[in-house]
Amino acid sequence: MQQELADVRRDLETQGIDILRLLWPDVLGLPRSKDITVSQLERAAGHGPAFCQATWTTTTRGDVLDGHGSLQDGLSDMVSRLDATTIRPLPWEEGVAYAIADIDEPDGSPNAIAPRTLLRRVIEEYKALGLLPVVGPELEFYLAHRPHGQWERVLNKTGRVYQTGALVDPDGTFLYLLRMLDRLNIGAFAGNHEFCPSQYEINLWHGDALDAADRTFLFKTAIKDVTARRGLMSTFIGKPWSDEGGSGFHLHLSVTDVNGANLMGDADGSLSLIAMRMMAGILEHAPALVAFCNPTINAYKRLGPDTMAPHRSSWGYDNRTTFVRIPPERGAGTRLEVRIGDGAANPYIMIAVILAAALDGLRRQLDCPPASEGWSYTDDSRPTLPMTLTDSLDAMRADTFLVELLGEPFVQAFETLKRDEVRRYEEAVADPTTREVTEWEIAEYLEDF
Repeated sequence: MQQELADVRRDLETQGIDILRLLWPDVLGLPRSKDITVSQLERAAGHGPAFCQATWTTTTRGDVLDGHGSLQDGLSDMVSRLDATTIRPLPWEEGVAYAIADIDEPDGSPNAIAPRTLLRRVIEEYKALGLLPVVGPELEFYLAHRPHGQWERVLNKTGRVYQTGALVDPDGTFLYLLRMLDRLNIGAFAGNHEFCPSQYEINLWHGDALDAADRTFLFKTAIKDVTARRGLMSTFIGKPWSDEGGSGFHLHLSVTDVNGANLMGDADGSLSLIAMRMMAGILEHAPALVAFCNPTINAYKRLGPDTMAPHRSSWGYDNRTTFVRIPPERGAGTRLEVRIGDGAANPYIMIAVILAAALDGLRRQLDCPPASEGWSYTDDSRPTLPMTLTDSLDAMRADTFLVELLGEPFVQAFETLKRDEVRRYEEAVADPTTREVTEWEIAEYLEDF
């Protein structure tokens, strides 16, 4: 280990990097980190640095909840472990590089709550079947400024979907973001202004599931870092403003064999039995998936009938109103697009639970229901999804397969954070059923997610 760290140190020093920013995702998906001086890397990262286990159930408001026993055991430590393959120099901050860490117990065993470890465990289940999951993330976000003391959209002109240039990027922030992400080497290859004013999308290449989750985590971290340096704010939450549409996190999913051949389609252009069974598993577990893919109060103000976000556990061919869409590409591009995700979702958790649900479909050889056609919101043959965080948490807890696969320690930590979120919202808001975005949501989510 010491020799490996010495090699990493020398390589970083050769690149002019003197600070390594060690990042790891908490349960909420927020980046926790520590800056390490590269000159001290062997000692600083040889067994750590350590963090407090209570971070797993620390809310955005700074409350520490007792959701997994850390308070009873005296606020014990957990230890970070540098993954040197994730090191990426920051093009916007001279001398600094990102690196992602795994989180272990002090004895070196994997931490049961760590989202990255959770995803690794699900991937291993696929490898046992001779399958490699491939994921393509697709996220939207808004840019905001604060000219009058509160955050406002930087643009308010509608009708500029699929545009680029000065009309949708007057100060060059979006173009600067695209260039910085390209130099960060996380697979960013294109971008544009989205449907709503001041809403943008930057596309990332697909890749193996863990790599895709890592790059998505760094993507969100980088965008928030870069915009903050320009005095702006970027937000991925599903519904930042009542008068405009939401931001989604769509997940493109396929599996290959060990040689990299796509297994989602047949020679005649139809979906393979593997693809259909994976989709059946996803739809079977759809109510529980909603909780992990829409983990905030705010997310449910993006969902509902006629919102261009899913409302039923349905699927369809090139149909953007369904839970699972089948894009028109075939051959190596054959895939499922799971459209339920909210921009605030933790990428490691969201990818892990969707893969887990698809795995259940494969193992139990589930049959897929018929495809929905047209406006799927009116397809009464398919059940509606949970439309509140409380209802989706109830569905999550009732899904014994997902709870067992994910593990009780993780599920308990996630549920503790989210039930507390619901309690605080209901105590603070006069009408908790309102579809309007409340000041409580702005304070709770806007800047952090």
